[in-house]
Amino acid sequence: MHNAGRSSEPAVLADIYKEDTNIAIWRRQLSEPLQHIVSDFVDSRKQPYLSCIVTPNDARSVIRDGLGSSSFTELGEDISELVDMFCYLFDLSRAGLRLTVLRETLCPKFHVDHVPCRMVTTYLGVATEWLPHHLVNRERLGLASTGQSDQESGIYSSTDHIQSMACGDVALLKGETWQGNQDAGLVHRSPAVSPGQSRLLLTLDFGN
Repeated sequence: MHNAGRSSEPAVLADIYKEDTNIAIWRRQLSEPLQHIVSDFVDSRKQPYLSCIVTPNDARSVIRDGLGSSSFTELGEDISELVDMFCYLFDLSRAGLRLTVLRETLCPKFHVDHVPCRMVTTYLGVATEWLPHHLVNRERLGLASTGQSDQESGIYSSTDHIQSMACGDVALLKGETWQGNQDAGLVHRSPAVSPGQSRLLLTLDFGN
C-alpha cells in the first residue's frame, strides 16, 4: 500500500524516498503579507505562464525577472527556496519551473504524471486533489474512462475518498517513471475553479 507522509516540518518531504510512499506533504501556511503579494501578482498578471529552467544558483535572478516587479520579491524568494529544496533533495543541477495563473480548471480529470517526481504548491485558491493508491480503480484512468467524468467512470467508489491539499502546502508527487513505481504514480487532479476565482500553481520538475 502506498501511503502519504504529512507534517508541518519540511523534513517530511524526504519521505518520498520511502518505497511505500507516493505523496509527501509539508503542511504550511503562507504569511499574511505573502498572501497579499500573491493576490496582487495574480491580479497584475496578463500572461498566464512563467516557464523556465532554473538552477539553485540562478533561480533568484531568473524568477525575479520573470515576476517583473520588485513588489513581488517575497514571492520570488519563497519560490527560490523551494527550488533549492527540490534540487538538493534529488541531487539535481537544475529544475523545470512553471508558475501558472489559472482562471479555469487545468486538469479536471484524475491522472498520473509520467515523470519521476513533481513538486507542487498552490499559492492562491483551491489546491490539488488526490486519491489514496489503494482506493483507485486504475483500470479507469486515461482513455479507459471512455470520455466519462471521474464521477461517472468509476475511478473512485466514493467522493469521501478524494483527498485535498491546502493552499500553501508543498507536496512531492511520485510519478510513473520513478524507479520501481510503475502503475503506482499518484493519481491526482486540479480542482474545479469557480467563476470569478483564480489559482496560482507552482510546479517543479527534474530539469533535462
